[in-house]
Amino acid sequence: MTRHTFRFAAGLLMALIMAIPAQHAQAQQKIGYIDSDYILSNMPEYATIQQQLDRMAQTWQTELDEMKADLDEKFREYQARELLYTNEERQRRRQEILREEEDLERLRVKYFGPEGDIFLQQEQLMRPVQEKILQAIDGVATSEGYDYIFDSSGEFLFMFKRDQYNLSDSVLRELGIDVESTRG
Repeated sequence: MTRHTFRFAAGLLMALIMAIPAQHAQAQQKIGYIDSDYILSNMPEYATIQQQLDRMAQTWQTELDEMKADLDEKFREYQARELLYTNEERQRRRQEILREEEDLERLRVKYFGPEGDIFLQQEQLMRPVQEKILQAIDGVATSEGYDYIFDSSGEFLFMFKRDQYNLSDSVLRELGIDVESTRG
């Protein structure tokens, strides 16, 4: 489940709550919120995952940069010798350069596109962390009697929020993270 999935579910939940008459909701619903960015930034495993992803991205970017440099060199060489080539040779070399440009773009999309390898790796590596956070949120919500918990770091616009309903530190404690030592 990605952060976007969290936000979509929270958005759907927010719409359902808004549909409940306000008087009824105040009498029976207990609502809290968390800041998932804050929670993630305090989780050591998240930093490790980010480092892994950064190393992967850097390796792939270096590969793409090297391919681009080789392609640029071929193009410069082609331009320098263009007049010496026969029409057939010019056409063949241009096609070769275009094919390599297309290959480079395909590889860039494979690595960094919307459904690319970096996205898939992030999703795979983050899934256990997200499940852990969801379990902790569930534990806090159950033990403290909350009906709904929203993520304030998402795309929601919270016009007002009371700090007393911020459950982020409770979720971190549920995850076994000493909140006080991470602030110092």
